[in-house]
Amino acid sequence: MPTDCPILFVVFNRPDVTRRVWESIRRHKPARLYIAADGPRPDNPNDELNCKLVRQIVSELDWSCTVKRLFRDENKGCAVGVSSAISWFFENEEMGIILEDDCLPDDSFYSFCEELLERYKGDSRVMGISGDNFQHRGGVTVKESYYFSKYVHVWGWATWRRAWVHHDLQTTAWPRIRSEEADLAFYDSREERDAFRRFFDHIHAAPGHTWDTQWLLCCWMESGLMVVPSRNLVKNIGFESGHTHTVTERLFVRLSLLESIDQIIHPNHVIRNVLADRFTFKRWHRSSFLAALFRKSPRMVQSLTLRCYNIACRVIVSKVQRNQA
Repeated sequence: MPTDCPILFVVFNRPDVTRRVWESIRRHKPARLYIAADGPRPDNPNDELNCKLVRQIVSELDWSCTVKRLFRDENKGCAVGVSSAISWFFENEEMGIILEDDCLPDDSFYSFCEELLERYKGDSRVMGISGDNFQHRGGVTVKESYYFSKYVHVWGWATWRRAWVHHDLQTTAWPRIRSEEADLAFYDSREERDAFRRFFDHIHAAPGHTWDTQWLLCCWMESGLMVVPSRNLVKNIGFESGHTHTVTERLFVRLSLLESIDQIIHPNHVIRNVLADRFTFKRWHRSSFLAALFRKSPRMVQSLTLRCYNIACRVIVSKVQRNQA
């Protein structure tokens, strides 16, 4: 079904994944479409051609819509490129969906975002709507179609201008918040405090690598909540093209499964699901050593992860063979 919800599509230099997400957008024929394309990196000889191919793909419009383009000649990078594109989007729209080139949504993702954007547009407690659910393998399940979380997941998401206005790429308030220990209200445990203080210290010292950690801090400063679907509605297909911020496809293979929410059942209250958030921290944020190592040497972490996986497989096969003998 066509969607009336505005969509921002952020692309760069990967024609393969861009084509797959673009086909999903085309099926839903948004009435208002915004396309932001970062420019080629001067030190990468393949970028010029790949960026050109990507722009050709997103120019294939076969439905009636209002389209605005932000095609940059120079490369702005992950942090400035994406965050400024979102700011440009909300200079023109009150609310909308944001998709990057490696975030492939299920068809139900669009209607899910559209309905909840309208439902919570005047509720300042809610800062965004995610398409991602990371509660598999031992996490929390809910009877409703979504729950509320303090964590920000942006592999396909939606938000409002009134929320994004708080985004601060430079995290200018962080040194004062940390020194006054005003951040203590953010955390559920000392372990979480120590981990996220390291994350925020790092991103404040070097803000040019990403934009979503800053967004998380801004949401926490506003005591904001994120809508999280009860099923995973967005598949990250960036693994297939060597995504910058993921370790290996094997590590996240379960997250690549797409699910649907056909009928939305709303919770009775806007209250954070603490148990789900504790699981999210334990499963995805607790390993601060691995995260720090990956930032410094992603190829090393990929190699170590693959070796551990292969060793585990050999051990299991050997055990099975001994039992059969």
